[in-house]
Amino acid sequence: MGDGMAVFRRNGHACTLSWLCRKPRGGGSSLCWAPGARGLLPRASAEEGERPRGQAAGLAGQPPRGRFIHFHSITFWVGNAKQKAKERGAVVVKEPWIEEDKHGKVKFAVIQTYGDTTHTLIEKLNYKGLFLPGYHAPLFKDPLLPKLPNGKLNFIDHVVGNQPDLQMVPVADWYQKNLLFHRFWSVDDKQLHTEFSALRSIVVTNYEETIKMPINEPAAGKKKSQIQEYVDYYGGAGVQHIALNTSDIITAITNLKQRGMQFMDVPSSYYQMLRERLKTAKIKVKENIDKLAELKILVDFDEKGYLLQIFTKPVQDRPTLFLEVIQRHNHQGFGAGNFKSLFEAIEFDQDARGNLTVLNPSGETNLL
Repeated sequence: MGDGMAVFRRNGHACTLSWLCRKPRGGGSSLCWAPGARGLLPRASAEEGERPRGQAAGLAGQPPRGRFIHFHSITFWVGNAKQKAKERGAVVVKEPWIEEDKHGKVKFAVIQTYGDTTHTLIEKLNYKGLFLPGYHAPLFKDPLLPKLPNGKLNFIDHVVGNQPDLQMVPVADWYQKNLLFHRFWSVDDKQLHTEFSALRSIVVTNYEETIKMPINEPAAGKKKSQIQEYVDYYGGAGVQHIALNTSDIITAITNLKQRGMQFMDVPSSYYQMLRERLKTAKIKVKENIDKLAELKILVDFDEKGYLLQIFTKPVQDRPTLFLEVIQRHNHQGFGAGNFKSLFEAIEFDQDARGNLTVLNPSGETNLL
């Protein structure tokens, strides 16, 4: 999730953090694998994106399944961050251990963050191998891969975590205390709401602002927020979506759709309003608006720049994890201007599932 190391210094301390996700030299797709007791463990390159793997929780109203097997983990390359985090009170799930092969050594540690999510911290000790100790180049090249259109995805832009009500601030504080992150951006339910639901969000980031972690929580509304729906189906706090950066979103989405990826719909009225708003804007969108409308790509902008973004359908049968593709043009926001359109699209699917239910004064659900 980025090729460089992010160095941050606070209170005289220094450590490094960067996303763990590598794009293969020369571009293109690749997998590396490691033989083990559980068989082959693939690692997707940043070209195709990488999401935390782990046992899923149960359906809404049922106890979570498989939490005893393993946690979901978001992984960072680090320097000495684990020791500093432990000194500040972070819960260490697994103490540091070293793995090595002929290419060198790598140190690992795991700390607890929100819900069943952990951060695996990986420190390369002059490791020169392909990926990590025990991983090897593919035994063969899939002949179909070169025939598929390139996904045009570069790195992970941000990872969003959904929290139960009133847990957003404690989680944001955890990142500030334990990983020395700082608040980068925030909005409340007065800004992010539709007719039926609302949310609050705080974005935390490291010193160099190379890692961004938006933290969401539901806010009171007429009906159940899709943030609350996520929490119900997931069984607690967890990763809502992973945003993948691209430098050519039109080609990326065209190709990803050809490869079978499904994206959320956007009403045509959105683009009518967009054209009107752009008439008085200080910025000019370089991309063809008709093409953006055809592909259902959203546009958000301010006086300095703009971003283009689109969201997939959930990647599994439960309405939990989904993906985002984002292209930035001198704009470091997260699409707050698109919230209403995005949430209305999500609420349309939520209503189709029968979960856009009315909340009574105590905040409980009344089934229609």
